[in-house]
Amino acid sequence: MTNPTFFETVKPEGRLVMETSTTRSTTTATGHAPQRSVHPAASTRVLLTAGVVAGPLFVVVALVQVATRQGFDLSRHPISLLALGDAGWVQITNFILAGLLMLAFAVGIARSLRDGPGHRWAPVLFGIYGVGLVIGGVFTADPALGFPAGAPAGVPTSLTFHAIVHAVAPPIVFLALIAATFVVARRLGWQGRRAAAVWSRAIGVGCLLLSVPGPGMSVRLLLAVAVAFAWISAFGISLLRRGAAG
Repeated sequence: MTNPTFFETVKPEGRLVMETSTTRSTTTATGHAPQRSVHPAASTRVLLTAGVVAGPLFVVVALVQVATRQGFDLSRHPISLLALGDAGWVQITNFILAGLLMLAFAVGIARSLRDGPGHRWAPVLFGIYGVGLVIGGVFTADPALGFPAGAPAGVPTSLTFHAIVHAVAPPIVFLALIAATFVVARRLGWQGRRAAAVWSRAIGVGCLLLSVPGPGMSVRLLLAVAVAFAWISAFGISLLRRGAAG
């Protein structure tokens, strides 16, 4: 028997549980929504797994570059600047690959959430986040703050088109991911998993506060991205485990 994950709670007493080899339905005398867990198809499990691995891969690759790229200082430079210079292709690939994995995850979410709160909006919001990551890789920032070598010491007075797109699109789509934490929280509450719902909302609020412009924003933004991706991984694992539990 596996232990409950961050998103899983023990069923309260008083529920009548009916199980078959492929589905599990739960009803309660108190009127809680039925809970059904269906074995995901192999392709759906692959799609969900894509979302589970997207975050750890993205964060690890970014941190390795932070530690090894000459002249890069996370206290001054946002990770977007890692997409510049001779080794910029690594972060460009990192953005695009994470985005494609998130798009796959969105499809897996759409297949997994057949009804109930969030079954329409959750995959849309995860998909928007995936598109934003791809945009972040395709449209790079302009050199600034002395990085890479030879870049202006400050912020450019004018931005190129691709830098404008990079500056606008990813922050907007990160708000979509924050919205997803609340959409998922509503679903968790509907399922009777109140503690997980509270945590999901708390993570959304925390990521929003961490991404507010101000001192130390580069560090805080990377932390917000890491926390958000950890939440995505936990949600994906929860869907896989609950499905596997039948």
